[in-house]
Amino acid sequence: MKVLVIILLTVISGIGDAYGFTHAAKMWVGGILKLSSLLNSAQGFLLGITSYWLSVKFMQDVGILSAEIQSLIWFTVTILGIVLLNGEFIHWRMIDKIVAGSVLVGMSWLLVRIRG
Repeated sequence: MKVLVIILLTVISGIGDAYGFTHAAKMWVGGILKLSSLLNSAQGFLLGITSYWLSVKFMQDVGILSAEIQSLIWFTVTILGIVLLNGEFIHWRMIDKIVAGSVLVGMSWLLVRIRG
């Protein structure tokens, strides 16, 4: 059950932060602050960090004590969230998609190796 909670909280955290990053990239238009994007970004980051802190508690409960592992899980979910929210992934060249996939595979490898 705790693993399911970890997955859920990490996904919420990653999506919240991805939302925050996506709107942060849009908040300066011609050097002028766009308040709606700032507020959307702040909401995403607030949701992201709150659920991240909670996920860390449950990760520690199941023995995931390493900050590297905790942040690696978060980073993977966040990057996937940004790619999906941004919507530009479908327009990437195939080589870029392969490199992105390789990075995620490499991060998964590190997750397993560090944990194991």
